[in-house]
Amino acid sequence: MNIIKKIGDYGSLVKFSHTIFAMPFAFIAFVYALYENPHIGFEWQLLIQIVLCMVFARNVAMAFNRWADRNIDKENPRTADREIPKGVITPNNALWFIAINAILFIAVTATINWLTLALSPIALFVITAYSYCKRFTPFAHLVLGLSLGIAPAGAYIATTSTLTLPPMLLSLLVITWCGGFDIIYALQDADFDRQRGLHSIPSHFSVATSLYISIALHAVSATALVLFALYCPQSIVLWCGVAIFCAILTAEHILVTPKQQRNIGIAFGTLNGLASTTLAAFMIANFLLFG
Repeated sequence: MNIIKKIGDYGSLVKFSHTIFAMPFAFIAFVYALYENPHIGFEWQLLIQIVLCMVFARNVAMAFNRWADRNIDKENPRTADREIPKGVITPNNALWFIAINAILFIAVTATINWLTLALSPIALFVITAYSYCKRFTPFAHLVLGLSLGIAPAGAYIATTSTLTLPPMLLSLLVITWCGGFDIIYALQDADFDRQRGLHSIPSHFSVATSLYISIALHAVSATALVLFALYCPQSIVLWCGVAIFCAILTAEHILVTPKQQRNIGIAFGTLNGLASTTLAAFMIANFLLFG
């Protein structure tokens, strides 16, 4: 029972449920890579390797963020009950967890191809550097987006040992999509960040301006998605998926406005999880049916 509880504690530490944000885009990139390179052929082993890389990298990113922010989280009433400030997981144990997952991540990339192995230290640097960005720049949201945007590019590289424009468009989509919804999420801590000298778009700008920046980023996301879709087999299934994703982004900005912010949790978690999984379902179905 203690083991199960401990697994639950670490799962909560890294917000394992949030893998739903980037993982679907890795699947889209994987299936697109097979569509673009029919000579490669589907392999379960490679798909499992990609999933493992995603899981280990996310564990590193989130656990490192919680470790780096442990003192800040302790002072913030919204985050004071997180695992490290609360004493459920010690800082040293968090570091061991980070190290083990980083080693496992590099080990799995080494079993895929030389390029994934060569790029793995860069990926680890990006996903851990994000945790310190809010100490000196309000654009940390985009670094977070970059951390998640590695997923589709990485999945494509793992499949083909190369990188082309379409998966880069997917990465741009994820970077701006995540950057945009992280601005919405950061509205909750704007006052605390100002008092603590931390940087974010909401701590530097008004709520209205912050939301306009988020909308602009999501407009780039929608554009990148449409451009990527042009490289895919054309069908009503594809464009339904695109339309639903864009509609969900629009819904986020209807739910969260300068005068209405109590729906941030729904906009951040529920809608974004729905957006990524729905888009992946429609796009993968499109490749299978019309590719």
